[in-house]
Amino acid sequence: MRVGITGHRGLSPELSHKVRTLLAVELTSYGPADLLTAVSCLADGPDTWWAHLVLEAGGRLEAVVPAEEYQAGLPAEHQQTYAALLRQAARIRRTGLAESTSEAHQAGSRLMIDHCDRLVAVWDGLPARGYGGTADAVACAREREVPVRVVWPEGAVR
Repeated sequence: MRVGITGHRGLSPELSHKVRTLLAVELTSYGPADLLTAVSCLADGPDTWWAHLVLEAGGRLEAVVPAEEYQAGLPAEHQQTYAALLRQAARIRRTGLAESTSEAHQAGSRLMIDHCDRLVAVWDGLPARGYGGTADAVACAREREVPVRVVWPEGAVR
């Protein structure tokens, strides 16, 4: 089973804790973890949390790199985590784009969705704040008939 991840970045510490807990519970719904592959762009937040959970449970990681300059656009405090997860990936897929733009992020989401059986979305259900956001990834998955599981704490607000 290949499960992709998309989700809002920049969540408060309290909301981050709640989401991590929900993702840990979600992980248990996919059967034996050693048969599970996380497919992720490895952005800070839910992308990384899901990758860590799957790896820690004995699953595999496949990374998607939206653009060659993608890592440079991630927060400085996430750089080492990103690089470490990229090294742990059993497979790395690249869009072939150079500049890390909203279009590249959406291309990365599409590539991820093309290689997963299901998508977990840490999503508040609201429209994307900019092109290539979580809502756009969810819409793409639904268009391609990839089942989407929305994970969001009840009553939470970004």
